[in-house]
Amino acid sequence: MSTIYTINHGHLFCGLAGGAKGFNQARPDIGAARGRFVCIGGIDSDPAAIADFTRIAGVRGTVLDLFDRDQYRDFHGAEPPRGWREAGTAEIHAAFHGQRPHVLFLSAPCKGFSGLMPESKSRTPKYLALNRLTLRGIMLTLEAYKDDPVEVLLFENVPRIATRGRHLLDQITALLRAYGYVVAETTHDCGELGGLAQSRKRFLLVARHRDKVPPFLYEPGRRRLQAVGSVLDRMPLAGDVERAGPMHRVPALQWKTWVRLAFVEAGSDWRSLNKLAIEDGHLRDYLIVPEHFGGWLGVRRWEESTGAVAGESLPSNGAFSIADPRAAAGAAQYQQYGVMRMTDTAGAVIGVKSPGQGTFSVADPRCAGERHKNAYRIVRMSGTAGVVTGDFRPAGGGGVADPRPSAAGKLWSKYPVARWGGSAGTVIGGDDAGAYAIADPRPANQRQQGDAYLTNGHYGVVGWNGSSGAVSAAAGHDNGRWSVADPRLPGARESVTCVIRSLDGTWHRPFTTLELAALQSLVDPEEKLELDGLSDQAWRERIGNAVPPAAARAIGEEIGRTLLLAWTGQTFALGATPIWVRDVAVALTLPGEARHV
Repeated sequence: MSTIYTINHGHLFCGLAGGAKGFNQARPDIGAARGRFVCIGGIDSDPAAIADFTRIAGVRGTVLDLFDRDQYRDFHGAEPPRGWREAGTAEIHAAFHGQRPHVLFLSAPCKGFSGLMPESKSRTPKYLALNRLTLRGIMLTLEAYKDDPVEVLLFENVPRIATRGRHLLDQITALLRAYGYVVAETTHDCGELGGLAQSRKRFLLVARHRDKVPPFLYEPGRRRLQAVGSVLDRMPLAGDVERAGPMHRVPALQWKTWVRLAFVEAGSDWRSLNKLAIEDGHLRDYLIVPEHFGGWLGVRRWEESTGAVAGESLPSNGAFSIADPRAAAGAAQYQQYGVMRMTDTAGAVIGVKSPGQGTFSVADPRCAGERHKNAYRIVRMSGTAGVVTGDFRPAGGGGVADPRPSAAGKLWSKYPVARWGGSAGTVIGGDDAGAYAIADPRPANQRQQGDAYLTNGHYGVVGWNGSSGAVSAAAGHDNGRWSVADPRLPGARESVTCVIRSLDGTWHRPFTTLELAALQSLVDPEEKLELDGLSDQAWRERIGNAVPPAAARAIGEEIGRTLLLAWTGQTFALGATPIWVRDVAVALTLPGEARHV
C-alpha cells in the first residue's frame, strides 16, 4: 500500500504560474512513498499575471508589492500613493492562505541582470531597487516561517546574475546560511531538463534546510532538445485563429522587416543581409513579385509537373490545363467540326466525341446512288440545277446559293435584311415577310461608361481611379469587371501581415504568441490558450518571463524525492546524476566538487 505525502509549494514573483504548473505535474516516489504537489498560493505585483496564475495554478494568487518604501521611491521616481504600506510577514501568511510551504520557488524580475540591458543602465537607482526585491522577498519569507522553516528554496534567474549580481548573491547566500540552509549555485539549460524545443540557460540557486532535509539533493536528469518543428507541426498553421484562438494570429510587422526576414538564411541571422548587393538603394540581384498560385483557369507549362489530381479537378478551379506545343502533329485532333477525308485514319474514339469536338466527321463520296430523307445539296451559282419534278424537294440539288444582294429589298424575299443606308418598306399590321431587319455596320457590344459589361466584361480589370459598375449577387472575377489594378505597395514602415516566399522556398515569419507558449511547454501544441487581457505584447512578456513547466516538473520531482527520503527517515539514496546540494564538510572531502558547496 502506497503512502501519499502532500508537498506544499508557494511562489514569490510567480508570474503566470509556469513554475507552479510544473510542480503540480510532478509525481515523485521513493519505494512505497508517493508525493503529491499542491500549490498554496503565489505573489506578484502584476494583476494580469495573477489572473493567469489563479486559473493555471488552481489556487487564488495575490497581488502584492514587495518593495519597501525606499525601493518604491527609487523604482517609480515618486512617493507611494496614499494608503500604500510595506508588506510584512502577515501578508506572506495571508498570500499562502495560512499554510506553510515545503518548497518556495522564486522567479524574481531579471531586467537589471539581463544582457539585453546596458550595464550602465542596470546600475541606475531604478534597477538596483528592482534587483534588491529578491533579497527582500527571501528575507520576508524566512522571517514568516522562522519557527518552522521551509524545507527547500529555489531561486532562478538569468545566468548573468552570477557576475552582474555577485554582490546580491553573496548577501542572499549569507542570509540563507544564517537561517540554517545549505546552498548551491548552478547553471542549467531548462530545455534539457524538460526536453523542450528551446535552449534556455538559467541560473539556479538551491537551498535545503540542513536539519529538516539531511539527504543530498541530486540534480535533475538531462534530456535531448527537440526540433522546433516537432512542436509546430502539431499546431494549426499560423494565423488559423478559428481553430487555435487569438493568440495564434501572425504578428503585423513593418514591410521592411518582412523583406529582411525573407532574405535571412534559415538557421542564420541578420548577417545574411550583408551578402546582398545594393545599388541606388535597391536590391541589384532580386525582385519581389506577386506569387502565382496556379489557381482559377491555371495553365501549366509543358515541362512542369502537375499538382495532385482531385475529384473536382476542372479547368475553372485550378491549374488543370496545359500549354501543349504539339500543335502540328495533333492539329486534326483539336479541330472543331473537322472533316476527315475518306482515305484518312480516324483518331481514337472515346465516349464524349462529337462533331463539335474534333475531326469526327468524314467526307463520304458514296452519295450518288443513295437516297435519304432530308438530303440536301450545295450547288454553285454558276452550276446547273437538277430536273425539277412535281415532288420538288431540296434533296437532289433543288436549292441554289444566290449571291444577288439586290434581292434583299424585294417584298417577295422571305425575311429580307435591309441595308443600313436603304429605306424600309411600308410597315403594315401583322406583316412578317418584309424587310424589317437591318444590316447594322456598327461594331457589336457598343458600351457606355459605367456599363458593367464594358468590353464584354469577362476578366475585366477596373483602373484604380475608375468606378466600378453596380455590384450584383453573381459578381465574380470571370464574369465582369470585378478585378482592380491596385498600385499600392506597403510603405517601408507600414505594419502588415504578409507571406514572402524566401529563396529556400519557405515562409520566414515570427513565432505566434501561442507558438511561444507551446515552446515554453505552457500549453500542449494541440490546445488553445488565452491569457488575461488583449495585448500580444503583454502576453509575450509574461510568457517570456515564465519558468517552463516541463523543466519545473523535472526539478520538482528531484526535490520531491529528497523530501520523501527525509520524511520517511531515510538519509541516503544512490542517484545517477551529480549531487546538487551537499554539506560543506562532505564537499571538502571530495576533490573537484567544491562547486556543490
